[in-house]
Amino acid sequence: MKIHLPNSAWLGNIDPFLRSIDFSKPETLNVTADKKWISVHPMILAIIASLAQTVPKGNILCEPFEARSAHYFERMKLFHFLGVNSDTPVIEHDPSGRFVPLTQIKNSEELSAFVEEASPLLHLESHYSESIRYIVSELLRNVIEHSESPQGAFVAAQYYPKSNTIRIGIADTGIGIRTSLAHSHKTQDDISAIRLALMPGITGTTRRDGGTTENAGAGLFFIKSIAAVNDDFFVIYSGNGFFKLLKQNISGSRKQRNKLHSDPFDDRHSMYADMPTWNGTAVGIDMALDDHEAFSTLLNDIRNTYGHAVRERKKARYKKPLFI
Repeated sequence: MKIHLPNSAWLGNIDPFLRSIDFSKPETLNVTADKKWISVHPMILAIIASLAQTVPKGNILCEPFEARSAHYFERMKLFHFLGVNSDTPVIEHDPSGRFVPLTQIKNSEELSAFVEEASPLLHLESHYSESIRYIVSELLRNVIEHSESPQGAFVAAQYYPKSNTIRIGIADTGIGIRTSLAHSHKTQDDISAIRLALMPGITGTTRRDGGTTENAGAGLFFIKSIAAVNDDFFVIYSGNGFFKLLKQNISGSRKQRNKLHSDPFDDRHSMYADMPTWNGTAVGIDMALDDHEAFSTLLNDIRNTYGHAVRERKKARYKKPLFI
């Protein structure tokens, strides 16, 4: 496998990076990088770290990073999970409230520790941050329970004060969304499985609309909805399927809060069904934290949309034809 870290790869322009990954020869991993500057989303770090766990350490080659930004990758523990010595000196300041480096999560205890460590990144009042903590926790719990990856999940997060935005990346090399949903739902391909997974109340644990008390099929829908309504980027990649929320590109007084949709295909988006096959699932989210006062209202709207969509599907499923 070959991965080249470009000059810039964020959620808005992540498509070319993902297409450039060479998954051939899965017994080896070769990581190269731009010579001058490297700036990438945490999702990319999670993808590389996940892949590295599937390759014997002796078969991982990572050329020395010459770019000035090399210290960032050392601090985010990428070289640690690649099993290579970067020889990059760093001064380790307290990361609290600024970033959470790559973290491997295999069980509920490690999940709880990550959520606790990530909480200061939110820079929100406790009653707002609690909801985000729940959503991120739900995403990671889904990985642990459904990915069937012996390596668990990799997650990294960073706060950007200039834009007051938190960026989170999660990746695993498990069975992928389509195989996970196949236990309870029929899907034609990876992109249709992604669509189903983003709908409220859909989970691979049961065919029942609204899921179960243990798994309500809410995590991905909530994260996608927060991004959609706040005009943020959201990406999900599994198998050869790729879905990305697109910004509305409306500014100033014309900018309005986007409408909530239970079907992700009703959101402004791009999607592909011909990406290089990722044997697992990767999720990236940019979450603006500006409008604190409206945040509680937003979460209530998402919950209401979730409940309405589940009720409508139940009615459609059990509605009987009328014979006159």
